[in-house]
Amino acid sequence: MLKNKNIFTNKKVVAIIATFCCFLWGSAFPAIKNGYTMFNISASDIPSKLVFAGYRFIIAGLILLVMAKTCGKKIFNISKKNALDLSCLGVIQTTLQYIFFYIGVSNTTGVKGSIMNSTVTFFSVILAHYIYVNDKLNMQKILGCILGFIGVMSMNFSTDLLDFSFRFNGEGFLMIAAFVSAVGAIYGKKLTKSMDVMVVTGYSLFVGGIMLMLLGMLSGGSVYHFTMDSSLLLMYLALLSSAAFSLWNLLLKYNKVGPVSIFNFLIPIFGSILSAIFLNENIFEYKNMVALVLVCLGIWMVNKEKATT
Repeated sequence: MLKNKNIFTNKKVVAIIATFCCFLWGSAFPAIKNGYTMFNISASDIPSKLVFAGYRFIIAGLILLVMAKTCGKKIFNISKKNALDLSCLGVIQTTLQYIFFYIGVSNTTGVKGSIMNSTVTFFSVILAHYIYVNDKLNMQKILGCILGFIGVMSMNFSTDLLDFSFRFNGEGFLMIAAFVSAVGAIYGKKLTKSMDVMVVTGYSLFVGGIMLMLLGMLSGGSVYHFTMDSSLLLMYLALLSSAAFSLWNLLLKYNKVGPVSIFNFLIPIFGSILSAIFLNENIFEYKNMVALVLVCLGIWMVNKEKATT
């Protein structure tokens, strides 16, 4: 345990793993978009999107639980309290977050969606300030978060930003999704103090995925057109979820929330760059470079202080 703590509190290791997680989550944007095309899911078909997400997270959870069992972890010997905690985490971190996310995205522009989704960092840092005595807000953290947010805005700069309209079921739902995500991350950090990270992440993804699938099906959603290509894409999404969520929870277990959460600003950066690559667009746009520099500067500012758990 002490060896793990020494490894996963090393700033360079934290930066590499957190960046890798954000790269995986960023790659999900073009992958999901391609998935909708392969499975013939229309942009307005939210129930089918929930079913699709449910399949993804169920498989991701099963992958982690099988790996945990293979590594000798106890995945069935769980107390009633732990089972309830894991179920709550699954509903919060997976089910609720993605319900609000998918509905919100369908009722706003892509530019606003990316910006609203990035508010998860602010919620994480603010919640950590009130929950943990060693993770308080200071001017350095505030400036770092502001720089990261400006970076995301500069990457998404367009005339859409001049539209100041606000729809509760659009931008509002995306902010709720971001808040729920922050709550889930902190709740997961609490659970990993007494339970294995792989087991916690596996069950939360599995339970949350089951709920998403059932809610989607009960609302009339369905996912067909399984081919070799579409199945491989779904498997990739499941693998990236299992890897990213488990590694992220591992970082949160051993580190303060603020210095880890600031890396979330990299997700839309990677998402934009990878989407451009798949669409054969120019990734070396001026605004992308400016955004990356600002986000990296923000990450550096938040992590400049000595990291303690």
